[in-house]
Amino acid sequence: MLKEIVISVSDEETRVAVLEDRNPVELYIERSVTQRLVGNIYKGRVENVLPGMQAAFVDIGMDKNAFLYVEDALPARSPDGHGHHGSVLGTNICDVLKHGQEVIVQIVKEPIGTKGPRVTTHITLPGRFLVIMPTVDYIGISRRIESEKERERLKDLAARVKPRNMGVIVRTVAEGVDEEDLRQDINILTKLWRKIQHRASHGPVPNLLHRDLELIQRIMRDVFTEDVDRLIIDSRSEYEKILDLVDITGPRLKFKISLDERDNIFGDYGIEQELEKALKRKVWLKCGGYIVIDQAEALTAIDVNTGKFVGSTNLEDTVLRTNLDAAVEIARQLRLRNIGGIIIVDFIDMQKEDHRQQVLQVLEEEFRKDKTKTNILGITQLGLVEVTRKKVRPSLSEVMQRPCPYCEGRGKVLSEETVGIHFKNYICQLARQTTADTILVEANPLVAARLIGSGGANLRELEQRTGKTLYIRGSQGQHIESVNVRPLHNQADIQANTLPVQQGQVLEVRVEEPHINNMNDGIARIDGFILDIEGAGSLVGETVPVEVSRVYRTYAKARLVR
Repeated sequence: MLKEIVISVSDEETRVAVLEDRNPVELYIERSVTQRLVGNIYKGRVENVLPGMQAAFVDIGMDKNAFLYVEDALPARSPDGHGHHGSVLGTNICDVLKHGQEVIVQIVKEPIGTKGPRVTTHITLPGRFLVIMPTVDYIGISRRIESEKERERLKDLAARVKPRNMGVIVRTVAEGVDEEDLRQDINILTKLWRKIQHRASHGPVPNLLHRDLELIQRIMRDVFTEDVDRLIIDSRSEYEKILDLVDITGPRLKFKISLDERDNIFGDYGIEQELEKALKRKVWLKCGGYIVIDQAEALTAIDVNTGKFVGSTNLEDTVLRTNLDAAVEIARQLRLRNIGGIIIVDFIDMQKEDHRQQVLQVLEEEFRKDKTKTNILGITQLGLVEVTRKKVRPSLSEVMQRPCPYCEGRGKVLSEETVGIHFKNYICQLARQTTADTILVEANPLVAARLIGSGGANLRELEQRTGKTLYIRGSQGQHIESVNVRPLHNQADIQANTLPVQQGQVLEVRVEEPHINNMNDGIARIDGFILDIEGAGSLVGETVPVEVSRVYRTYAKARLVR
């Protein structure tokens, strides 16, 4: 498998894409205005202790206080369960933390939406080959290192270099390295921890004690490993910094790094197009089927459909092929979109058990490529596949999008019928309250047409009910859910606001469509106001000069100027 890393650097943001066989599978974006917080270490002060939630809120100097759960506040224990304390059950947060207490914490989860960051008192400091844990005495080996012989070798090396009363986890990239590389990593990390402790004992509260590396440095530390075939970057200054860093951390990787100063490196590698697709609900599969991804706050639902794929042999094979393609694409999209939390996948129903197992097997194989912890919990009685994926940083959509200011994230807007009925009642209410004889209604053309009705029937009925003269204007710039209704108190107001054209006026207009009842005439619009142009039915799409011959309240008649 060809594995590449493409880095695009600009003044406002840095973007990194990881490609497998030229397909983007992971995307990292860091903008100057929204720097990453996970990994940062703070000295904070406990603001609130909430026994009902078994948690505390800690002031670390940010807009929102950090959330510290009881398990993350207890004295550290080793990841295998051995350590200084037993189960969290039965432990009261009030016995662990007090209001006003000063604590050193590390952010483990970014603030998302209305929630502040989640923090822990169990500090970890990652290096190139090792992660040190200053608060626990433990040796761990990455699960991705499968050879038992290599695991034992690394465990022996780690035991020799490990600082006293500290823990270490050997990272996957350490496979095959010697003791000197590990010792060098340990020395750098222990010096860093001593600096953090010094700042904590002499600095104010709250205070940032340590900021994690910037995006490119983290990529070099965490992603750029021996299995990467090449790294391409479009910035000369960052390229030179990378070479200096690699000289220290892994000189043998230097030949894999190249500079490519083209204008749009993401576009030329096809990443920009995949990025646009990753922000859409529907994703097409190679076979012609498609998946639909819907993200909610608590979970993500993924639906699989056959779409345009009709197969060639029988229904079972068609369904299996679609589900297998979907399993591969779902794993890629979860990584690319960085979707975390609970994920429910609704594959197309399969009758054969061996087909269901094939799909689960493919899903598991694809998830093994994902560095983020992912678990498949099996198939429910309803045929749904339950998946959990650790959520540490905001998803791609949370980084690049915001809720629609019109529908507020609903993804739908009210229909013109619904809006028309609502504002029809509002117009009647306003008519009872105002002394003005005339009311102006400005609405989206679809809503305006609904209020006017065929041949003006709804408008006449509304005028009878209200006892007022109504002018209804359609405007393309008006949002479909927004209607402006206001009384007009004098003749000057009426003239200025009701009719956009005057009799005898000569205009240039575009003929949009033929008249629905008289195909010989054409229809044009000015700010939603209809012009019925005699003899223009065959000129649809053309811009023509016309003279306004008659003006009515809801439309005007015009004739072509020869």
